[in-house]
Amino acid sequence: VKVVESGGGLVHPGGSLRLSCEASGLSNSVLSMNWFRQAPGKERELVATIFPVSGTTNYADSVKGRFAISRGNERNTAYLEMDNLKHEDTAMYVCCARTTNGYWGQGTQVTVSS
Repeated sequence: VKVVESGGGLVHPGGSLRLSCEASGLSNSVLSMNWFRQAPGKERELVATIFPVSGTTNYADSVKGRFAISRGNERNTAYLEMDNLKHEDTAMYVCCARTTNGYWGQGTQVTVSS
């Protein structure tokens, strides 16, 4: 199983980024695709979840109204559109694909800086 994220980078406050996640080699159906983030010295935070079958999404309060998670044509892909980025959004963003187990990527760094 392989989970690969992409799309991170350096952006100014107020800017936007779009993260992508693709999980491959899964033997079971994906139940949910999840984006977590972790900043230095802080606990890992669940940012957004999408349930591919229903399309239901959930967000952390800190990103509601600014971030949007979506799925690709395949249930094992997910995107995170991040708008109006703030300094406090700076973190390593990691994708987790959940079947009966959780499969994690290596992460993609997002840095919001002037």
